[in-house]
Amino acid sequence: MSRIGRMPITVPAGVEVKNENNCLTVKGPKGEITRQFNNELTIEIEDGTITVKRPSDDKRHRSIHGLTRTLIANMVEGVTNGYSKTLEIEGVGYRATKSGKQVNLNLGFSHPVVLEETDAIKLDVPQPNKIIISGIDKQAVGQFAAEVRAKRPPEPYKGKGIRYAGEHIIRKEGKAGKGKK
Repeated sequence: MSRIGRMPITVPAGVEVKNENNCLTVKGPKGEITRQFNNELTIEIEDGTITVKRPSDDKRHRSIHGLTRTLIANMVEGVTNGYSKTLEIEGVGYRATKSGKQVNLNLGFSHPVVLEETDAIKLDVPQPNKIIISGIDKQAVGQFAAEVRAKRPPEPYKGKGIRYAGEHIIRKEGKAGKGKK
C-alpha cells in the first residue's frame, strides 16, 4: 500500500473542509480552494483528519492514491500558510520595480517586461534584484515563477538572468586564450 497515500492529513484549527462527490473545498484564513478529485477514490473527513482510500490495488488506483493525498495536503497547507517563491535578478542594469499591481522588469531588452498581479498571485519587490511570488495554490505559484524565470533564464557564461533563490548555475569557461597550446 502507498506509504504517502495512507497517511492521514490533520486539519488545523480555523480550516474548514467540505466534500461533495469528491469535489473538495478547503477554506482557511488565507482563502478558499476547490478541486475535483477522481470518483474512484474515497475521501473521508472525520475528527479533524482527512484520509484517502482506494478501492483496489490496481496500478491505476495505486498511482493516483498518493497523488490525491498530496494534493489535498497542499490545499490545506496553502490556505493555512500559503506558498511563496523568491526569484533573484542578476546582471548589470537588470532590475524590477513595482507600481500598483504591476511589476516592471528591465532585462536588457529594448522594452520593459510587465507582470500583472492576479487574485491568486501576489507579487512583491523588496529589492530591485528580488521578486517574491506568493499565493495559496502551490501549482499556480510554481507555474507563475517558471514563466517569469523563462523571460530571461540564467546563462552559463556570466550567470546573468533570472534564477530561483538558492539555484546553482553551472558555469562554463568561455573561449580559451589566444596563442595557448
